[in-house]
Amino acid sequence: MKTIAPALQTHLDSGTTTLAWCWRITRADGVAFGFTDHDRVLMFDGTDFEPESGLTASEIRSGADLSVDAQDATGALRSDRITEADILDGRWDNAEVELWRVNWANPAQRILMRRGAIGQIRRGRHAFVAEIRSMSHIVGQTVGRNFQASCDAALGDARCGVDLEDPAYQGTGTVIDRLRDRAFTAAGLGGFAPGWFRFGTLTWTSGPNAGRRAEVLAHDPSDGIAVLTLLEAPIRPIGSDDGFTIRAGCDKRIATCSAKFGDVVNFRGFPHIPGQDTILRYAAQDGSHDGGVL
Repeated sequence: MKTIAPALQTHLDSGTTTLAWCWRITRADGVAFGFTDHDRVLMFDGTDFEPESGLTASEIRSGADLSVDAQDATGALRSDRITEADILDGRWDNAEVELWRVNWANPAQRILMRRGAIGQIRRGRHAFVAEIRSMSHIVGQTVGRNFQASCDAALGDARCGVDLEDPAYQGTGTVIDRLRDRAFTAAGLGGFAPGWFRFGTLTWTSGPNAGRRAEVLAHDPSDGIAVLTLLEAPIRPIGSDDGFTIRAGCDKRIATCSAKFGDVVNFRGFPHIPGQDTILRYAAQDGSHDGGVL
């Protein structure tokens, strides 16, 4: 139950209100933005809530169960603060959202209505619609370990222990030529075996995509030239001479963990767990289905 400050309650009881919605959105990179559906800039808590984005809200869809409450916020892509490139680049994915009800005539009179996160973003030619999910969406996320044959650690994290800054697992290269929107040839990786960087990560160090990171789908060297294919095409086109840093990848199998990284002691999977084929086995006379230990 929310507690409304006496001054705001008096304003609500007056019968004639001057209320506006304000959103504070904090992206994963720590940058915070303020927006309002009022026609003037509102300021509180060190944030300027600007109206230029054209951000407007729908009704709040709420239920009494544990389903995720949601609200849609619509904004114009013409805003300098919300660009199509940033949306496509994932900068707004899962950003933290605070929704305030504010007396625009006196912003000190306000109440925090809800907290949530940016969910699905739908884009049109001139505008976007962002779904604002309530905190109950966290309940649907996987918590704890997964019992599976493959490793559930992220390569290079504390549970894995592999040092990806080791020169054996890291390389630098330069784009020679773009083959497709997400594939290109590169120089500087001639010393690495085929597939070494498959499932790894690539970070652009120069060019229009500088600072962005991408996942590597395939690594195929030929005559000292590496052909790299990314999982998704970058937001901005890949150009010749674009520089990057690339790190080795892992397919999460224990054989790869042993042969490529020598890190079986930290393997976080269960390679001997029975698979679905065990459930489908049946009695036969060939000697392999006698009910003995697998």
